[in-house]
Amino acid sequence: MIEKQTDETSAEDLLKTAATWQDEGRKVALATVVKTWGSSPRQAGSIMIIDDNMTMLGSVSGGCIEGAVIQEALEIMDHGKASILEFGVGDEQAWDVGLACGGTIQVYVERLETT
Repeated sequence: MIEKQTDETSAEDLLKTAATWQDEGRKVALATVVKTWGSSPRQAGSIMIIDDNMTMLGSVSGGCIEGAVIQEALEIMDHGKASILEFGVGDEQAWDVGLACGGTIQVYVERLETT
């Protein structure tokens, strides 16, 4: 089940939901935009939570980037080793994907541990 964050969904609400998912026995990963350059649909600090059933809330970008982040999150939930993913598009390709100019985004993906 894929759910998208609305503008009213705060990071605090997303983290509370992640804690609820953990209480229900689900594995959970957190993806956070840590750095952007140029054109980026989300700013640094934007988050997305993902569970082991591929339920997600929030957003770190869009389209194929979020698909890759979800795939990485599923792997990280199993092995536990966090990673930084970097995605970019050059100015010459930007128009093809609907951006005014090129950009790069770094996303930190980690497994949330129960306390």
